[in-house]
Amino acid sequence: MHHLTGKSAIITGAGQGVGRGVALALARRGANVALLGRTNASLETVADAVRAAGGEAMAVTCDVKDPAAISAAVSLVGRKWGGLDILVNNAQQVPLGALQDVDDEAFCAGFESGPLAAFRLMKACRPLMQGRGGVMFNLASSAAVRWDMSGYGAYGAVKEATRVLTRAAAAEWGPEGIRVLAIAPHANSPGLKGWIEHNPAEAEAFFRSIPLRRIGDCETDIGEAVAELCGPAFGYLTGATIPLDGGQARFS
Repeated sequence: MHHLTGKSAIITGAGQGVGRGVALALARRGANVALLGRTNASLETVADAVRAAGGEAMAVTCDVKDPAAISAAVSLVGRKWGGLDILVNNAQQVPLGALQDVDDEAFCAGFESGPLAAFRLMKACRPLMQGRGGVMFNLASSAAVRWDMSGYGAYGAVKEATRVLTRAAAAEWGPEGIRVLAIAPHANSPGLKGWIEHNPAEAEAFFRSIPLRRIGDCETDIGEAVAELCGPAFGYLTGATIPLDGGQARFS
C-alpha cells in the first residue's frame, strides 16, 4: 500500500474531480503531492484532505496556459523535494459543441490548456525525473473515438493530440527510464455532472453503453488505478492509452 513512499508528484487541475481523486490516492500510497490549479481555495481544501490522510501536500496556484507559471511551479517542486517521480496532466478546458458553434477562442483554449500545457509540463518535468525514472500521465478521452463525433470534434481533436504527444514522449524518453501513459477515464467529476444535467437523454444512452453500467469514482476507481500504474508491477508499460471507462471505448 505504500510503494510510493518518498516519491513526489505534480497534479494539474487538482482542486476537484479526477485531480483531487488522484492526489488522495497517491498520498495514501505515501507520495508527496504538489497540487496545481487556478483556484487556491480549492487547492488548499484538497491539501487539507491529503494531510488528514497522512500525506504531504503543497498547493501551487498555476494557470497551465501560462508557460512562466508552469516553469515557476516545476522549479518550486524541484527545490522542495529535490526531484520528481510522477506528473499527472489533468487540467483541461473543454471546447464542446458543433464545429460551426465552437469559436477560435474556445478551440485555442482547449489546445493551450490540454496538449500544449502537457507538452510544456512534460519538458519542464523531464530533468527532475532523469536519473530516477518516473511516470507521466496525460488525460485522454473516449470522446475522441465516439461512434458519432457530432458535437465532439474540437474536443476530440484536442485529446487525440494529447495521445500523440504521449506516444512520442514514451518513445523518446524511454531510454531514460521515463514512462509516459495516457488514461481515458469516465469519472464522476463536476464536469461530467454538468454535462449530464444539460444532456439527460444523451446521458441515459451513454450509461447504457458502459458494460459495467456505472461511472467511475474519482478516487477509488481512477486515482487508485493511477497509483497502481506508478508501481513496479507496471514498470514495463509505456506509450499506451488506458481506458478507465468501464469497458465502453475501443482505442485502436
